[in-house]
Amino acid sequence: MFTGIIEDVGVVTHLKKELNNLHITIHSAITSELKIDQSVAHNGVCLTVVEINDEAYTVTAIKETLAKTNLETLEVNDKINLERAMKLGDRLDGHIVQGHVDQTAVCTNIKEENGSWVFTFNYDASLNNITIEKGSITINGTSLTVVNSKKDSFSVAIIPYTYKHTNFNTLKVGSVVNLEFDVLGKYVTKLLELNLIK
Repeated sequence: MFTGIIEDVGVVTHLKKELNNLHITIHSAITSELKIDQSVAHNGVCLTVVEINDEAYTVTAIKETLAKTNLETLEVNDKINLERAMKLGDRLDGHIVQGHVDQTAVCTNIKEENGSWVFTFNYDASLNNITIEKGSITINGTSLTVVNSKKDSFSVAIIPYTYKHTNFNTLKVGSVVNLEFDVLGKYVTKLLELNLIK
């Protein structure tokens, strides 16, 4: 379980394809605090630490993960948002994030607003995921509040701190991001789909 509050922005140092898997090595300031088998969210994708070498560690993404996320588009030197799993009893500063990406979205507009930024994203609405105005959304692992919610698009407002301390400062129009929709909204959508709510 995660909160969507990014701890560090790591740098991809090595990528190795092995059969259908992708081994991703990341240099990060939090590496010394990690251990083998620990769960870490990478752009919002929960992956297990499988190797640690000095200030870098390695995780493995399997075919299913690569098909549903933006991890397969990673290149060496790309920046990646990182968050370790929350500790029981900690404050929940963001919102409940599972680290299970629902789908990707494409950045369609970035508007600088005199010290803050508004990013707009389009996603495939046929997958039955929804946003609501002032609801929560996780983009590349970052907990954010939805504005301008539409059937297949939404925007988020980014404050300077978030812009500086996440990989939002690397996004461009056309960038593909990972989305995890609010877990409560997903349950409601599923119950309506099964006609269990009247």
